Formats: sequence, C-alpha cells, structure tokens
Amino acid sequence: MNELSDLVDRPLLETIFQRRTHRVSRGVATIKAGSMTYRSTQVAEPLTPLEEAILINVVMGTGLTMPDRPFQDPATGAFVMAKPNLTMHGRSAGSPDNAQGTHFFMIDDSGTYYLRNLPAPDGGVEFEPDALIQRAEQAKVTLLDHRIDVPGSRDFPAYFDSNRLLSNVAGTTIFFPVVDLSHQYINGLMYLLTQPDGARPAFVDDHNQYRLAGVEKWVASGFLNDKIRVPLGPLGGFRTQIEPDLLLQTVFLVAEAMGLGSWIHGCLNPSILLGDPRFTPVYGPMLGFDFVTPPYSDLDNLRWNVPSAQYAVERTHPVGLKHGDEYLIRAMCPPYFASMAAAVDEVVRLKFGAGGVYDDAATFGKIYKGDFEERYLREAPQYSDDVVACARDICEYIHQTHGRFPAHVDALFAPGVWIQVSHPDTDYYDRYFRNGLTGVQRAHFDHWHAPAVSRR
Repeated sequence: MNELSDLVDRPLLETIFQRRTHRVSRGVATIKAGSMTYRSTQVAEPLTPLEEAILINVVMGTGLTMPDRPFQDPATGAFVMAKPNLTMHGRSAGSPDNAQGTHFFMIDDSGTYYLRNLPAPDGGVEFEPDALIQRAEQAKVTLLDHRIDVPGSRDFPAYFDSNRLLSNVAGTTIFFPVVDLSHQYINGLMYLLTQPDGARPAFVDDHNQYRLAGVEKWVASGFLNDKIRVPLGPLGGFRTQIEPDLLLQTVFLVAEAMGLGSWIHGCLNPSILLGDPRFTPVYGPMLGFDFVTPPYSDLDNLRWNVPSAQYAVERTHPVGLKHGDEYLIRAMCPPYFASMAAAVDEVVRLKFGAGGVYDDAATFGKIYKGDFEERYLREAPQYSDDVVACARDICEYIHQTHGRFPAHVDALFAPGVWIQVSHPDTDYYDRYFRNGLTGVQRAHFDHWHAPAVSRR
C-alpha cells in the first residue's frame, strides 16, 4: 500500500477523536513503576526520512494567504487598514496578521537542526515521497551533529520531574518552537494606531506607574485619546505567542494519522537550551543564542523588583541566533539596530519598501484573479506617517526606559514545550491499557516500513 495514499485517506474526525498522548517509545528499556515495572524487548527505531519529512513539511509554508478584508468603513466610507500582514506566505495553522514568527528546531538521533520556514512552491506542496524528502532537506540547517542535551544529570532545572526519564531519548524526533515576538510587536502597535479618530488609545506603562509611554505629544495633539488607555503589559506579544501551540497540535494530528506516537510536554528548560548566560557555567552554550542584559537602573527596583545590579541578569532575554556568518533569527531591536526608531523603519520597509510584502505584485497576482491584485495594492492604504512616527516614539520610550525591547515580554519567546514523535512501544500499551493503541498505530509498520525491518 502507498503510505502517502493511506495518510491522505485517513478520516479527519477519526484522527481527532482517537488522538491520545503516547509517552513510551520503542527503546525505553525499563519503565520503573512498582508492580507495573515494564522491561521492553523492543529496540529504538528512529523515524524514517519520509516520516520525518512529512512532519517537517507540516511546519513550513503551505501556500499563500488571502487579504479577504474590507478597505472601508461601510458607515463612513473612511479607509481602514487592509494591509496588516507581515507576510503573505501561510502555514498549516493560523497566525495573527500572518506574522509567522515561529521558528522550529528539530532534534533526532542524527543531530540538532534549525528548520527554515520555506514558502510553498508554486502549485503547492507535492505529496510525493522524494519531493517531500528533498524539501525537508532544504529546510534543515545542521547546528550540531548530535542530539542536544545537558551534560550529566537531567535533574531539575534541566528537565521537569518524570519527563527526564522519557523525553529526548534515542529513536525519537522532537520539534521545538521559538517565537520572534519583536516583529509583530512593532507591527501590532502600528495596527492599533490605525483606529479612527477618537478611538486611537493612549499607551501607558504598567511597569512605570502607568505613565504615558512616550506619547505625550500625541495625546496633546489629539491623535491619541487619553480617555482610552492601554497598558503595555497586557498587550503581551500581540497574540503571536499562540502560533506554536496551533502548529504543535497540527504536528500531533498528522503524526497520529500516520500511526506514530506523540507527546507535547515541558521541554528541556528553554533558558538552558537557548544558552542563557545564567546557566552556561553549568551547562555550556547549548544552542548559543545571543542574549541582551539591560543595564541596571536604580528605578528597576520599583519597576521590575530588581533590588541591585547583581540581579540585572534576571531581565536577560534572547534576541537572536547566528550560525556561521548567517543570522537564522534576528529580533527587531538593538544590538542589531542602532535604535528602535531604525527597527521600526525596517519593519515598515519590509512591508512597503522596494521588494517588500506589498511591493510584490507577482505574489498578489498568484492570489487574485484578473486585475484585482492591482486594485488591492493601489487602493488599500498603508500606515500613515503619523502612525509610523508614533510607533517610533513608543518603541524608543520602551528601550530607553527599560534597557531592552520589548520590555514586558521577551523579544524571542520559548513557550517551554516541545513535541516528541516516535514509534510507540506496542508491547507496553498492549500489556497495560484498554484501547492503548489505535488500529492505525497497529498497522503502522505494515504500511510505512519495509517487511525486512526487524521489530525486536
């Protein structure tokens, strides 16, 4: 049977309702559990290149999105913002303003990889084994030639409780997300500032006694309404932080439909994994992200409950990842930009400048029929000069006041979870559980592996 045909034909609702976590993978020799202690005779069996390639393709680009939104307020005829997207290339899960800020890393027996978010090819992703494998290989950037893990003990703060006994073990494949919040933080601010006259909020800083966040002149001019006050803290990451949750669930469902076992759980401590300087003396550089520690201010005690300079490191946050001469991830903030005003200008340029998202008529020609692409690009407005200038002032205020950007969330957010996909230990689930395996999981090896592969 063609394994891909089998996957494509899998009923969606059946997959959803049969979805269950499977923590125990082939190759976990002993599950110590009192009288239920289990000693496996099955050997670890990594995912095949095709199995892994399908999951990699799930977290990459799947096609173009549609700007199916109004240009004008039907009551007043006033134009509304119809160009909020940071990219038009979509994925298998939703993203606010199509920010697509989620970067994925993959860990398996052969190494630790960064996965480029490749856009879907013209004509869509081809569901053919060689094409899927080839695209997956193009996405992979080898960071380490081994499975990343902490040296020595896996005890806390490296892993949480029993996760250390089953997570990141031989034979498993892990997908680990890191989200760039900085791009959408700037874009989201500008989007909020496109509200109609009288409805544009005045931003206040809930970590600086709710004072105006660099927008005094904009309140005085009437551009912002001081009666509508929005604190910076509750804005969080402008919802970009939900992206990895949706994508991980998509990976889980696809793995389930393939007959694999999956487990979304607390990962190796993300601060350790990314290489936070607080942990490198014990654990080493790990993934080696760039971190920024803001200079200490006496006001940090009041603003952030940081009592002295020796605790300034507690406000350290990751901002980028460089591999060789290439930045794989780079947040929109210093040290990569001379100022936050320059970072805001770069976000605007990437959207509306030469070669930017909304300067790419060819891409919109693939989205729209006829001349609708030309009409949309010509008629739908972009951010006004006042919107951009006000966003510059807010972002400059944040960086100058708090020594980092963003201040209320990290520039790069690691959710603290990852998904582990594996071949489940079938004997374990048969021994202890009613309905421990689905029919798809029982038939997995017959459909996806050559008969000659040993199962013991």
